[in-house]
Amino acid sequence: MLAHEEPPYRTVLKPYGRALVDLARGRDDIVCLSGDLTRQCEVDLFQEELPDRFVHAGMAEANMMGLAGALARSGHIPFVHTFGVFATRRSLDQVINAIAYPELPVRIVGFMPGISSPGGPSHQAIDDVSLMRSVPGMTVIDVADAVQTRQVVRAVVDLPGPVYMRLKRGEIPVIFPDDHQLSLEHAQLLTDGDDVALFASGMMLAAALAAERLLRGEGVSVSVVNVPVVKPLDTATVAAVAGRCRSVITAENHSVIGGLGSAVAETMAEAGVGHPLRRIGLQDTFAEGAMTVPYLFEKYGLSTQHVVDAAWTSLGQTGPPPRAAAAAETSDGYSPV
Repeated sequence: MLAHEEPPYRTVLKPYGRALVDLARGRDDIVCLSGDLTRQCEVDLFQEELPDRFVHAGMAEANMMGLAGALARSGHIPFVHTFGVFATRRSLDQVINAIAYPELPVRIVGFMPGISSPGGPSHQAIDDVSLMRSVPGMTVIDVADAVQTRQVVRAVVDLPGPVYMRLKRGEIPVIFPDDHQLSLEHAQLLTDGDDVALFASGMMLAAALAAERLLRGEGVSVSVVNVPVVKPLDTATVAAVAGRCRSVITAENHSVIGGLGSAVAETMAEAGVGHPLRRIGLQDTFAEGAMTVPYLFEKYGLSTQHVVDAAWTSLGQTGPPPRAAAAAETSDGYSPV
């Protein structure tokens, strides 16, 4: 099992942007592209320090993907930045034909995953994992905290073929200690239990860990598994942990169709794991705009309480489930939603 911190989590500002600049200082082959969201995707730091390798592609994301493919063919390693919804829905044809089909090393970075954006359906990437997961040869990554965000830049730079990464912007929680090592090959067992297998990715890891603490207090043992790489999925770990638990929960900031929940369900079916599965995520619906993220996570079933309720009912527990505290971002740090 891997060590992790306890909430409220301290936060770090712009860990991705700083990590990209740090790596690019020693790698002349790295180029940075921005689709008119330079500051919002933390690459204003790159533009300020390495302007000769910064390309402002404007509000033309599809063209930006084609340009990234051309740069990759010329020996560069392009890191392409925009919001996840524009990197996937708007640019999918160019991603497939200009990047994925020729197996080029383009790193597509989609910020504001799922309903972390209050901007409504036009800005909420609720299907980006599903879309990119279906693209042959595409690696799909959804890291959980600032430590993994810093490490993922170096981890993917020399990875063969294209990569899609989902990143939350702004202040990012620190869930893992500084000596944590991100793995692109293995999902990470954080707590060990035999009642519920709880697989979480990205922003939902904090909620998964909060749910585990509440359930443990009621005598329910939970294996929490962080899944930073949705594709290629660590099927061995998924099958092993799901196979020894009584029920399985997946938690993702995404539609339940085509993302982590689907990947785990496919793995369980192929491995012959016949345990109940509950999928936490958007239930085949668009979300809406809102002033706060906690409101959206509560309304659309992605809160800590929803994770607890799913685990509780999947086990056939009698009596009311334990209650999670109201979500809030406090002055002391980041609290789970």
